[in-house]
Order: sequence, then C-alpha cells, then structure tokens
Amino acid sequence: MSEERVAALRNRWFTTSIGITAAITLVGFVVGFLWLPLSHPSDRFRGAWDAICSAAGLLNKPSSSEQIVTANYPTTRVEVIPHMLDSADAVSIGRGATLALRCTMCHGARGLSQANSPNLAGQYPIVIYKQLMDFKTGARGSAVMAPLVADLTASDMRDLAAYYAYLPRITDSGTGRSMPRIVASGAPLRGIAPCGACHGEVGAKAGAAWLEGQPVAYLHTQLEAFASNARHNDIDEQMRNVARAMTPQEIDAASRYYAEHP
Repeated sequence: MSEERVAALRNRWFTTSIGITAAITLVGFVVGFLWLPLSHPSDRFRGAWDAICSAAGLLNKPSSSEQIVTANYPTTRVEVIPHMLDSADAVSIGRGATLALRCTMCHGARGLSQANSPNLAGQYPIVIYKQLMDFKTGARGSAVMAPLVADLTASDMRDLAAYYAYLPRITDSGTGRSMPRIVASGAPLRGIAPCGACHGEVGAKAGAAWLEGQPVAYLHTQLEAFASNARHNDIDEQMRNVARAMTPQEIDAASRYYAEHP
C-alpha cells in the first residue's frame, strides 16, 4: 500500500492550501499597498508605483503639481557640521578679541554678562557663529543685535566665535539644586528628550548651546520664544517642538536649574 506524499502537486489538499494562501497574500497586497493608499483623500499619487512606495515607507518626490509649503519668515541658512570651527588659531582668536570690544557692554569684558544677556565665555564656537549669522540674515530677530552684526563678514564671525570659545567658562560650584525631571529624563510621552541629550558636555549635539550658568531670565525668555514661534532659527524646529510641549512649570524649572549649575 503506497503512501501519497503530502507536499506533492498531486495532493489536492496541498495544492488547495497553497492556492488559498497565495490568494490571501495577493488580496492583502492589493488592499494594503494599492487600494488603501489610493483611497486616502489627503494623499495624491502619480500612479500605482507611488502608492506602493508610500505604503512601504519609501520617500517619493512630490509631483510638479504639488504645492510645497515654505515658511513665511527667514530661516537659518547655516549648515551645521561637527568640528566645523575647531581649527581656530591664535591669530583668529586675537582678531576676535578686537572685534569683541563692541560686545562688552552687554556680554561683559570677558564674555560674562552682568545683566540678562547670555554669557559667551566658553560657548561652543559653532553656536556663536550660527547665532551671529542668523542675526545678520534675520533668521533670529533682535533690534539690538541686528545693527551690530550688519557689517560683520563670515570671517569676522568665525574670529568672534574662536575668541569667545577660548575664554574660560564660569567655574562656580552652584547651589546644589537637584536636577528636575524634565532635565534628567525629559517627557517621552510628549516627545521631549532629556535636555542633556543635546546640551550635555560629553554628547553635545553640534549647534546646541552650552546652557550652564546662563542668566535665568535669558533661558526662560528663549524657551518661551521658541514655544510661541517668536524665535524660529532652530534647525528642523527641534527646540520649538520641545518648548511647545513643555509646561510653564517645566520651563521655569529647567531655566533655574541651568542658571544655578555652572
């Protein structure tokens, strides 16, 4: 008595199950990759291939008929690259010291403000260069800074960045204030990463400022400006997205913590 092989084309149960599986797979592909994407009212595809690529998570070039939304205000033009200003020499620092004479009224003779202007001593050079460039192009508005940077060249800004980065930071030990939760761990459910993920010493993100020792009023004002879109020179709206999700209490806690921890 011969036994019929299970995985054989002559076995009608095997061929039927293969056919049903293939049909379900085909139907699922058509529904998931064609019918559902093409029926979505907010998506406009140029054809079936665009719908399949979109469902698969691939990026498509917008069709020529699509309207590309652009900001109605100046945005930063600075392309931030890690270590882009790390090669400053003594000549650049010296030129920056001469240029910085115009900055002492607000930022102090040694880059340490006695008012509510930001401390620039020891700040990352990329940060200083980017902010100066943004003030010049109008990406960051300031009635005080705009006329001061109007005649600065890109070379002048690099020299200023080199000089202020060369100066020592505040070394005060601080008040021992405990780290608030928004700084230590962020708020993952609201899409807020820990502040130190970008503004820390070891893993500092290129273009993210050194915050320790900054005046509390300055930090508080800038977070509120990001939250209200009054300041919009952050790359890809990173700071705006964070600040919008923060509560007033969290903004106050983060500002006070960094101000009190040089």
